[in-house]
Amino acid sequence: MGNGQVTDWQGKNVTVAGLGVSGVPAARVLHGLGAKVTVVNEGADERARAQAAELEALGVTVRLGDGDTLPEGTELIVTTPGWKPDKPLFHAAAEAGVPVWGDVELAWRLRGPDAPPWLAVTGTNGKTTTVQMLASILRAAGLRTAAVGNIGVSLLDVVLGEEQYDVLAVELSSYQLHWAPSLRPHSATVLNLAPDHLDWHGSMEAYAADKGRIYEGNRVACVYNAADKATEDLVREADVEEGCRAIGFTLGTPGPSQLGVVDGILVDRAFVENRQRSAQELAEVSDVDPPAPHNIANALAAAALARAFGVPATAVRDGLRAFTPDAHRIAHVADVDGVAYVDDSKATNTHAAEASLAAYESIVWIAGGLAKGATFDELVAKSAKRLRGAVLIGADRALIRDALARHAPEVPVVDLDRTDTGAMLQAVQEAKRLARPGDTVLLAPACASMDMFANYNKRGDAFAEAVRELGAR
Repeated sequence: MGNGQVTDWQGKNVTVAGLGVSGVPAARVLHGLGAKVTVVNEGADERARAQAAELEALGVTVRLGDGDTLPEGTELIVTTPGWKPDKPLFHAAAEAGVPVWGDVELAWRLRGPDAPPWLAVTGTNGKTTTVQMLASILRAAGLRTAAVGNIGVSLLDVVLGEEQYDVLAVELSSYQLHWAPSLRPHSATVLNLAPDHLDWHGSMEAYAADKGRIYEGNRVACVYNAADKATEDLVREADVEEGCRAIGFTLGTPGPSQLGVVDGILVDRAFVENRQRSAQELAEVSDVDPPAPHNIANALAAAALARAFGVPATAVRDGLRAFTPDAHRIAHVADVDGVAYVDDSKATNTHAAEASLAAYESIVWIAGGLAKGATFDELVAKSAKRLRGAVLIGADRALIRDALARHAPEVPVVDLDRTDTGAMLQAVQEAKRLARPGDTVLLAPACASMDMFANYNKRGDAFAEAVRELGAR
């Protein structure tokens, strides 16, 4: 397919797999470049029909209700991230020798000759926060940048848009990386690795391998988590450009070629003149909002990528100070009767919940929802000593209850057998009853929300509303 200039696309038969957030823009872009585009989509619901009508008005062919058959003459498939690799369509493509790209691969190929470099971030948890921190640091250095990719801003729109950038902060999911074979970032990080999306990838090994693709072809720095050996292993396996360095981040004292923490200060021993003997102060732990351990790790990863791009130390400090985290990420809602109420509804898996629980000393834990195949023994065993009590909600709460019975039998547990809209208010009231002054009531569900709420945002909003009602009494 060459370098993706318009002449390469004229008359090419391209099949777009899936409508949705990334499929529709991909179809529009390819059609605009002169390709003959056919969109296939498994569903045929009202939204799909509306999207199909818009595309058909442009002259794009859309086949609803058939996502398995390879359209005749297809020379390339561009897939949306959610489509699993084991789909019949992709088997047919492999047999026919037809390449499959994701929307990220398409965006990468369509960049112009003066395109800005990408600083790329992936990991099981913390991606969005880290990318936003990185963009804030880059802006503080006076650079034109944007946080894009899996964060909800289409890379295709950015790559083909009018706005000029010096550098992009790019969040990439494992799905996107799976379908991006030629992606070559300036520098990249895998923040952490824990079992997630295994139903899509098929195994932990396949999931890790897809995350590791982010390091391929890095030019300046492969940034890894010194506390998560699996991320360092991915760096070792990566085929990088000559001179690219492995840079670690740690919550402890950093060694040479690492960023870390010394006496409440974030320091750099990687991008300094004499890294054997000297370190550069970047910011204070108190400049990170919130200063929970896993969020300090996010800040260090963002700082490492920014420093790899040549950003001065003062910009790291100023960027972290200017950064405000998104809602529902360890958000302090209120203090009521000496008890802090914290909303971390975004902790939708055990790895995220573990990090959240590690940030507080004495916790009444509100947890539960859809487990997505997760087990909770390790999470409960690690966190048991911090738990004052637990209030369980949602469809799979019995899994957490059983883990608590095994590993924290002395912790009082309230099991709420209701899924109506008043369930969260009762959960908060029960948590208040269990809590003592100085405790934290923490919503860190370790589960998805869709059994009771439209999404984790709505779940967090319900928690915050219940806390406000508590405080108003």
